[in-house]
Amino acid sequence: MTTPAPERREEVSIRPAERADLLAVVRIENASFAQPWPYNAFERFLGEPGFLVAEVDGEIAGYVVADVTQQIGRALGHVKDVAVHPEHRRTGVASTLLSRSLGVLAAHGAETVKLEVRRSNEGAKRLYRGFGFDSLRRVSNYYGDGEDAIVMVRKLR
Repeated sequence: MTTPAPERREEVSIRPAERADLLAVVRIENASFAQPWPYNAFERFLGEPGFLVAEVDGEIAGYVVADVTQQIGRALGHVKDVAVHPEHRRTGVASTLLSRSLGVLAAHGAETVKLEVRRSNEGAKRLYRGFGFDSLRRVSNYYGDGEDAIVMVRKLR
């Protein structure tokens, strides 16, 4: 199966998230998810190299939250949250964010990256597969509404 091309390409710049970005990030989170993260969840990631925002025409169009932890003596990257404002979806913003975040995780020593995605989120799973992520396992009742998650992984090295 091929991934459909974005409807239009936008000029996207990626940079580390700043405190001034948090309200825009939370608005995008609330517009994107039925069970959104609260403001303070994003606040905790400020200063982390894997908390990046995408700007289009000077406005926050999306973000990614990712980090690196040590597990069994190996550095594991974890993409925790990715979202794009509804007006900027299918324009390459998510791909640009994901590409940059994988580079940041690799630069911070991650050998493998994992993420969780709703079992029903076919668009996100297509995006992740396009970046080389493979489904590893299903986690029952992962989300607060009872939906299962699919854990996906990708080797970086």
